[in-house]
Amino acid sequence: MCQVGMMGALGNRDFRRLWIADLASQFGSRIDVLAVPLLAVSALGASVFEVSLLRTAETLPYLVLGLQVGAWCDRIRQRPLLIAADVGRAALIATIPVAALFGVLGLPQLLLVVLGAGLLGVFFDIAHQTYVPRLVPREQLPEANARLQTNLSMAAVAGPGLAGLIVQALGAAAALAADAVSYLWSALWLRRIGTPDVRPAPRPRRLLREIGEGLRVVRGNRVLLAISAHGAVSSLFQSAHLAIVIVFLSRDVGLSAWAIGLLGTASLTGALTAGLTARRLGARIGQARALWGAGVLFGLAYQLYPLTGPGWGLTCYVAAGFFASYGVIVLNVFGMSFQQAVAPPELLGRVNSITHTLVLGMVPLGSLLGGALATAFGTRPTMRIAAAGVLAAAAILVCSPLRKLRDLTDAPAGRP
Repeated sequence: MCQVGMMGALGNRDFRRLWIADLASQFGSRIDVLAVPLLAVSALGASVFEVSLLRTAETLPYLVLGLQVGAWCDRIRQRPLLIAADVGRAALIATIPVAALFGVLGLPQLLLVVLGAGLLGVFFDIAHQTYVPRLVPREQLPEANARLQTNLSMAAVAGPGLAGLIVQALGAAAALAADAVSYLWSALWLRRIGTPDVRPAPRPRRLLREIGEGLRVVRGNRVLLAISAHGAVSSLFQSAHLAIVIVFLSRDVGLSAWAIGLLGTASLTGALTAGLTARRLGARIGQARALWGAGVLFGLAYQLYPLTGPGWGLTCYVAAGFFASYGVIVLNVFGMSFQQAVAPPELLGRVNSITHTLVLGMVPLGSLLGGALATAFGTRPTMRIAAAGVLAAAAILVCSPLRKLRDLTDAPAGRP
């Protein structure tokens, strides 16, 4: 199944290839996080609600198809699916700079591309999380997830600044061309993985029954239920914030594309710090304590975002970004590790899909909520509402059985 070396998870040659593929993809994805809304605002004159629709289109497939994809992933090999999703996203995103070059780009095309890329992203994300335990042993799951989250951290730190420079110099459409190339680079590394990706044993295809089995595992295990519920509630309000924050920084605070990218880079250094220290934090205070403590930190950090303003007021955004990004990376590392360790292996795809559906299925709803509230009350009051919701979600983890646990080994196993 795996190759264990002195370097831990990175000593596993095939996990290292997965890690490199993920790094390429993460950097590319950070570009479109900034470039797509800026392209809509600057080139297409989109309103704040139309910008929120782009975020809604990107994440709507999780709400509609997340559970079904989990069942499908438990039936098929993961690596070919990951490669196909990467190639498909590269092809879709490449149509944006081509259309812009010929002067025919419009908001409908942008929405369709984002929707298609989001659909492929559902397959990729669920298969990716299901694939990791097939490459590394259980005791290396926290390290493997921390390595992958470090990729996210590095992309979060360097990506916005790089994207801002590309957008400033060449335009948002050219920045998206770089994103398409990153997906192709990821697919090439995934093709090099040599660990046999065995097709699961065939079974009767009863989709609703298979989904129900996964739901019973999550509902019957209070640790999994708490992690999923916290993710859903915090995602709803975080998405309301994310749907309007670029517009807020551009129109209300008056920042340029380059300045927004630089601000994002400065504020997200907490993500890189978390990626490098999460494992040590879990070893020192316990993985369960690190998980629910990160939820509290995440919620408290969001209270600083609405205080952002020009000049010295930007320090509030930087501080909020540092602590929020630190908290969310620690949440991701240990939340996913608990999930991979507790869920029955034959149901892991479905358990992953349920968590993804609850968390990312809230994103389109939160994006619509953020756009509607910002239209009615303005962006700053909407950011205050979002911050209050993220903090309230932390109570779900604090009041859960995680308070009585220390590490992965203490968590009760989920039952089919």
